[in-house]
Amino acid sequence: MTEESPKEEILINVTPREVRAALLENGILQEVTIERAARRGLISNIYKGKVSRVLPGMQAAFIDIGLERTAFLHASDISRGDASGNGNGEQELPDIRELVREGQDVLVQVVKDPLGTKGARLTTYVTLPSRFLVLLPMGSGVGISARIEEEAERERLRTEVELILEGGDLPGGAIVRTAAEGVSRDALRADLAFLQKLWAAIQETARSAAVKTLVHEDLPLPIRVLRDMVTGDVERILVDSEDDFCKMCAFTESFLPELTPIIAHYKRRRPIFDLHGTEDEIKKALERSISLKSGGYVIIDQTEAMTTIDVNTGGYVGHRNLEETIYRTNLEAAVTIARQLRLRNLGGIIIIDFIDMEEPEHRDRVIEALEQAMSRDHARHQLTPVSPLGLVEMTRKRTRESLQHVLCEDCDHCDGRGFTMTAETVCFEIFREIIRQHRQFQFDGVLVLAHQDVIDLLLDEEAGGLVEIEEQIGKSIRLQPESLYLKDQFDVVLI
Repeated sequence: MTEESPKEEILINVTPREVRAALLENGILQEVTIERAARRGLISNIYKGKVSRVLPGMQAAFIDIGLERTAFLHASDISRGDASGNGNGEQELPDIRELVREGQDVLVQVVKDPLGTKGARLTTYVTLPSRFLVLLPMGSGVGISARIEEEAERERLRTEVELILEGGDLPGGAIVRTAAEGVSRDALRADLAFLQKLWAAIQETARSAAVKTLVHEDLPLPIRVLRDMVTGDVERILVDSEDDFCKMCAFTESFLPELTPIIAHYKRRRPIFDLHGTEDEIKKALERSISLKSGGYVIIDQTEAMTTIDVNTGGYVGHRNLEETIYRTNLEAAVTIARQLRLRNLGGIIIIDFIDMEEPEHRDRVIEALEQAMSRDHARHQLTPVSPLGLVEMTRKRTRESLQHVLCEDCDHCDGRGFTMTAETVCFEIFREIIRQHRQFQFDGVLVLAHQDVIDLLLDEEAGGLVEIEEQIGKSIRLQPESLYLKDQFDVVLI
């Protein structure tokens, strides 16, 4: 018996200087990606950098790519001029000094955004993704996505792509993405031809580019959504910006015509992220405690070194005995934890403290439930059995900052022990609230009451966004600082 795949939809909310994309399964928020004009992610961007320092003891080098902090390049991520390596560090590595030298120019790609105080992580093994394939200009062979499970289809795709690569003009390898399942040879050939032309253009640009400059930038978020997030289960894509809707349709008509019919322009007065309570779910994802339907709850604490998760029964007493109560609570918590890891984009080392279970069979079933719930997560993860201390240890690949780090900052009222929304986030909340009020009520002007830091930001870095909102609603907006307001408090008064 096969489980019916969950029906998915994607909501894209566009406001001045911020774009948010949410993936929902059966109306439940699973993933959210936020991109701000002042702080776009760097992953997949290609730079022409300069080696600023070589560290033999760490087998690594620091690369200046023009950012505030120098980026980090490990020896395992450096191409050695042949197709034998793949950047996974499995082979014996030569001394880093044989691979790079100080002052050398190097073409690198970002594989991890700067996180906290750490600079970006780089590789010279460039990868160029499209809808069906990922081109590996420095690699060889053909890899197949693990999510394509049917062996006959895996073999067909491998054979098709190998033949296309052999007939191409440029060397390299490729990875077949999940979306390629069932597609024709012509579609694969067109995809690969596009990627090879793109790589040739990048090489040409890099030759003439100045050092410490951006050579190739990844697509904006609405277009990346079409390339990376859309699977066969996605039934609808809603975007509340007419301009971005037109750009997305133009992109799909050129490259992904099968997706054009499922893209729609959201025109209703109700904000798009109010659908299915998406806005509320994002706010809940910033809280420590998550309530379970059974009455239990889960506590999530994110620290610099790791994320710890604690499961408690709370008010759930069950109907049979204590062991059954604990088992049912842990089963529900396993599904909730998998969703929260994906929604909050938590990565690195994760320790889960399930409630102690006496029955070995119960422990095994809880781990199976967690593994099954994690199977739809696009981020690579590794799960271990329950340890002698009753803990489950796991890792989840971390590439971008967590949702908490994107939306929040250390709270100056509690010496960093908690979090509050940034002034920047409050500005965007204000923009959305003004648009919400404009769609529902008639008024002559708007008075915004907020913390001084928020007012200063609205008058400085976000002044352009404020002007755009005024033009959009056709009304003037006045700002008034309130000394008694906390940073995340504000009021929008219609006048």
